[in-house]
Amino acid sequence: MKTALIIRHVPREGVAGYRAPIEAAGYQVDRIDVCDPDFSRADLVAPDLVIMMGGPMGVYEQAQHPWIACQMRRLARRLAADRPTLGVCFGAQMIAAALGSRVYPGGTREIGFHPVTVHDPDSPLRHVVDVPVLHWHGDTFDLPAGTQLLASSAAYPHQAFRRGRNLLALQFHGEMDEDPRFEQWLEQGPHDIAAAGHTPCTLRAAHETHGPRAVTAARAMIAEWLTGLA
Repeated sequence: MKTALIIRHVPREGVAGYRAPIEAAGYQVDRIDVCDPDFSRADLVAPDLVIMMGGPMGVYEQAQHPWIACQMRRLARRLAADRPTLGVCFGAQMIAAALGSRVYPGGTREIGFHPVTVHDPDSPLRHVVDVPVLHWHGDTFDLPAGTQLLASSAAYPHQAFRRGRNLLALQFHGEMDEDPRFEQWLEQGPHDIAAAGHTPCTLRAAHETHGPRAVTAARAMIAEWLTGLA
């Protein structure tokens, strides 16, 4: 059976809704947390698929989080080998950095549900066209050389990119739209929520309204990407 390794940077940001299409594609899913004592020894090249999830830290905060540099070195080896890799939010920023691009704080907190502009209607992101998806970030990145920009938002031009068939990086969170851990996001980010002009109540209502459609579209996106892996 094919193997998939989920790298989780904080417990509240797991693979969530993306697990279903990954398992349906025939992968045996394992998970490791960056706080696990074995993480520094984990082989990130061997798994058939690696999925790196989100987190509140920044790629540039390596002094506070020494595991970031360790993960970046091993991620760079995986990307050099063109092994199938999916990055979500912080995971996407890690991919950008490992490919040599700058990751930095953006000008605003992008939090809430809204669609992205999809630039390639033939890409797997065609499934999320006109679908409000969850955004929750304040960092951004320069588009890495040799990659294709797939999506943008009004606040941030770099919402998704790919390299060939085996690399997909997503800034937005299509995976969280039916996950009860969304309540933990609301509890952990009151200042960010307020800075973005929202309240927990408005975000909770948006989650209930848009979540089912968003996660259905995002699962179809991931399923199509997995089908096309080299």
